[in-house]
Amino acid sequence: MQRFLVFLVGLVFGTGLVLSGMADPARVLGFLDLSGLWDPSLALVMGGAIVVGFFAFRIARKRTHTLIGGALRLPRATAIDKRLVLGSLVFGAGWGLAGFCPGPAIVAIGSGHLKAVAFVAAMLVGMLVYELTGSYMSRRKEALKGAG
Repeated sequence: MQRFLVFLVGLVFGTGLVLSGMADPARVLGFLDLSGLWDPSLALVMGGAIVVGFFAFRIARKRTHTLIGGALRLPRATAIDKRLVLGSLVFGAGWGLAGFCPGPAIVAIGSGHLKAVAFVAAMLVGMLVYELTGSYMSRRKEALKGAG
């Protein structure tokens, strides 16, 4: 039953991305091109997502378990630090250059966008590099603590 619910939620999410135009890189780039033929329609999609997310997180904060019984772990960090700013810049650059962000790129692969395949491959390489450098930096930080 749990797998079916996960599939159903993914299907609804993916369908929403396709119907809203978020999985169409030309439409996304049109939204991001403020100096050209700007397409403001995705602002409504994002505004709707912010409203839904706002109320969903308010409800989720009061819960300890998911609707299907798993432990509910919400992000607790509130600091705006270098990692957050750098990650936001990388995310925005990728979105602006390719017209994809992670969710819509995965959906676009299903509809045959070769550009989405390249984007997801680059995204996975970036995740691997982050994991490797993060692990290295943690070990280095611990070594410096021990030496000092």
